[in-house]
This record gives sequence, C-alpha cells and structure tokens, in this order.
Amino acid sequence: MELIRAFIEILLHLDIHLDWVIRNYGFWTYGILFLIIFLETGLVVTPFLPGDSLLFAGGTFAALGSLDVKWLIILLTLAAIAGDTVNYWIGYTAGPKVFHGEKSRFFNKEYLHRTHQFYEKYGGKTIIIARFIPIIRTFAPFVAGIGSMTYGHFITYNITGGIAWVVILVLGGYFFGTIPLIKHNFSLAIVAIIFLSILPGIIEFLRHRKGS
Repeated sequence: MELIRAFIEILLHLDIHLDWVIRNYGFWTYGILFLIIFLETGLVVTPFLPGDSLLFAGGTFAALGSLDVKWLIILLTLAAIAGDTVNYWIGYTAGPKVFHGEKSRFFNKEYLHRTHQFYEKYGGKTIIIARFIPIIRTFAPFVAGIGSMTYGHFITYNITGGIAWVVILVLGGYFFGTIPLIKHNFSLAIVAIIFLSILPGIIEFLRHRKGS
C-alpha cells in the first residue's frame, strides 16, 4: 500500500521529482529517462511506469532550458522503439513455449494462430494506436511477438508509432507545459493526460459491453 501511495505521489508531482533528478544528476538525466521509457515499453511487468506524463514533463523542462529538446526526442524515441522491439522478441520467444499444448484449455496453438492472423491483418494500426494507451502500450508488442507477427511488418509500425508518440507528447510539453495555467496546475495537467490516454480504452470497453 505504501509503495502504491509513493508511486501516485511521484506521478502527481512529476514536475517536482523530475526537477530534483535534473538538479542532482544533470547530464545523466537523459539516461534515466531513456531507461524508464525503455522499461515501460519493453517489459510486460513494468506497465505502471510513467510514459505519456513523463514525455510531457520532459518537454516542459526542455522549454525551461533544463533539457535539450532535440536530444530528448532522439533518445526517448530510440528508447521507445528499442523497448517495443525487445518486448516483441520476448513474446516471440515465449510464445512457442507457452502455447505448447494442442488441447490445453487456454494455451494452445490455435490461439497462437488466431493471434498471428489478427496482427497480420490489423497489427499495424494496433501497434501505432497502442502507443498512446497506457498498459495496452506495453502488452501490444508482446502479443504481436506471441502471434508471430512478421517482424518486417512489426518494425515499420513500431518505428512510426514510436516517433509519433514521443514527438507529439514531448513537443506538447515543450509548447504548452510552460503556459501559466498549466505550469501552476501541473498535477491536474498530468491527471488530464492520463485520463485522455485511457479514454479510448474506456470507450472501447463500454462499446464492447453494450454490444454484448
């Protein structure tokens, strides 16, 4: 419970904590941000790490002169692409081992085959859109790997989605994060970003429930 409270406190006061990191670690801040984005996108066990909010906050500090926006975009784009790539290969490697039973109720090769077909048909759009949805962002490349989505197909959308995600959110923070209204209500801005990022998932869930 204490860990959850500490995480929420860090997330809601991301500007204060990022400012502390910059002041204490200077140049190494780029490495820390790179690692967080890489882990958030690269491991299915760390979807709770900040993604959208961290990119926006990073862009805000770049506007204040504490970080270089060009290097921030380049490094975090590489982190996002590398993270999804690692996640894909973990899923690709784990898939045949997990789905080894032909007649297993939950883990069988038929499910694997269906997942492969789905990602071959809709995977590109899924990989790009998932970039902007927390949790889904972490699991999409993993499932693509499990479904053996063609890597050439995957990497194209991985790169496109990674660039779009980082550029939009970092520049969003760069151009809007220093506006007085947002600057003095940064916690509310972070909450708004989180809400907007999960809104598509909520809408899709409600549509699916209504359809059922």
